[in-house]
Amino acid sequence: MAGFYRVNAMKKQFYIFILLIFSSSVAARGTYQEPANFLDEVFNSKPPQSKVIWLTGSIRTKATEILNHKPTRLRIRYWNNQQRTAWILDEIGKEKPITVGIVISNNKIERVKVLVFRESRGDEIRHDFFTQQFKHARLNANNNQLDRSIDGISGATLSVRALTKLTRLALFLSTQIKQ
Repeated sequence: MAGFYRVNAMKKQFYIFILLIFSSSVAARGTYQEPANFLDEVFNSKPPQSKVIWLTGSIRTKATEILNHKPTRLRIRYWNNQQRTAWILDEIGKEKPITVGIVISNNKIERVKVLVFRESRGDEIRHDFFTQQFKHARLNANNNQLDRSIDGISGATLSVRALTKLTRLALFLSTQIKQ
């Protein structure tokens, strides 16, 4: 009889172990803010009408250089008032898209916020301690790189790269719509 209880206890421990592994792999995923709520927050509950920039010609070429792959869309939606532009962009981290809201003001980043994270790990990029690094960053015109280095996060390298690419792309596109 003691052997029966020992086997059941081992089964319970095994199931708890499997449950912990599964729950930790999905814990990083989540919608942290709906894009519409992000826009309401950025524009004081009065977001302007969205506009579109077409990724053609030299704009597409530069966007491809920034992303290190061809953009998946032919056009990108943005919101603009006289002072600021807001962008909601997606980029693949390791396997799944990360949706990010980026606000540009005076050709520099005002705010970066991870809106939806779909990867199983690397969600540390959503925290303020990480996104604050981008505040006031500009784009170097000669090489389309940020004017500062961004500290990585161990275990989130691909998510960090995705977020950095998106900020560079938003800064570049923001300059294009002003020309």
